[in-house]
Amino acid sequence: MIYYQDDEVVIRSMDEADARVFTNEYTLQGWHPDFATYHMRLKDQAEGRCIALTAVYKDRPAGSVHVYRTPHDGPFKDRGWPEIHDFSVLEKYQRKGIGQKLMDAAEKIAAQYADTVCLGVGLCSSYGSAQRMYVKRGYIPDGSGVWYRGKQCVQYETVCTVDDDLLLFMYKKLKG
Repeated sequence: MIYYQDDEVVIRSMDEADARVFTNEYTLQGWHPDFATYHMRLKDQAEGRCIALTAVYKDRPAGSVHVYRTPHDGPFKDRGWPEIHDFSVLEKYQRKGIGQKLMDAAEKIAAQYADTVCLGVGLCSSYGSAQRMYVKRGYIPDGSGVWYRGKQCVQYETVCTVDDDLLLFMYKKLKG
């Protein structure tokens, strides 16, 4: 299904070929992608739990995001708000407006289910662009502090690994 299209960018449903491209491209960037995660997201999409989107720039997969109808953990678990997961744009395609279009599509999908959308963002510097973008788009921290692997961290607790699972949760009211 196509969610957005212009002269350069198409945002459509993700397929398995996209997952292989992203796994290979993120490996080349020095990241540690796991094809099994993409496979799980595609399975969740097939079972109606999420919508997995791929942004295609000039006929090449350039970014992706997943919109879950409800969070499976974290501070928003029981609020009924859709959650945005795993937003990313390949480095070689950044600063072309692709991320904004991908988030526009994700928020439009989320608005079909609730008036608020939520997400968790990593705290490493590699998430700096996403952190800034979320704030500029109107996302605010929920006030629950830092979470690690699905559990809320408590003050003075030692979190030994600063990795992709160390998150700050944010939310945004969507316009009617």
